Amino acid sequence: MAYKRALLKLSGEALMGDQGYGIDPEIVQSIAEDVARVIASGTELAIVVGGGNIFRGLKGSAAGMDRATADYVGMLATVMNAITLQDGLERAGVPTRVQTAIAMQEVAEPYIRRKAIRHLEKRRVVVFGAGCGNPFFTTDTTAALRAAEINADVVFKATKVDGVYDKDPAKHADAVKHERLTFQQVLSGELAVMDSTAIALCKDNNIPIVVFNLFEPGNIGKAVAGEPIGSRISN
Repeated sequence: MAYKRALLKLSGEALMGDQGYGIDPEIVQSIAEDVARVIASGTELAIVVGGGNIFRGLKGSAAGMDRATADYVGMLATVMNAITLQDGLERAGVPTRVQTAIAMQEVAEPYIRRKAIRHLEKRRVVVFGAGCGNPFFTTDTTAALRAAEINADVVFKATKVDGVYDKDPAKHADAVKHERLTFQQVLSGELAVMDSTAIALCKDNNIPIVVFNLFEPGNIGKAVAGEPIGSRISN
């Protein structure tokens, strides 16, 4: 494998598949089977999951909720996704631990960096829930932060599209896909990959980002193997 330790960022929307809301069990199981093959290959994998399929803090804030309150509700949504993902992974035979940035000891471990690293060394998948525990920060930023903390070699951003485009390919037929980009190009071009805080964190810590289509079976394994899929962002 090209990477010894990787962090996979899953959006909440990815877990709902074609449904308008909630979690699609078939999608969860498909992700779990792909992850099982990655773990069997010897790569250590951590996962940060979003909560947009259940509640999105920015949307709640726009509707009149206090922004911090809305973000905390969104964090709790990510924990629901993390526990669901844990169940799917363990049914696929992958030992998994959920760690949350907000303490809820009855359902998950609190986030402890050294403990997370030890789990990874023991070939357990660690799913990070509740974002980074603070409002005003996205789960993309959490992914960059946790990747730096656990010394990950790469961040995989699994999305509904097969890479980074100069404009939305769903709205523009002439959208051009970028095979490779620098962090500076993403920041200066304001490309909608991850928020600028996440990009800056990865840039400062020299952690490359690979953006690829989650719904193509086997793509997680291909990304871990270093095959040229999606778009790669690096220094």
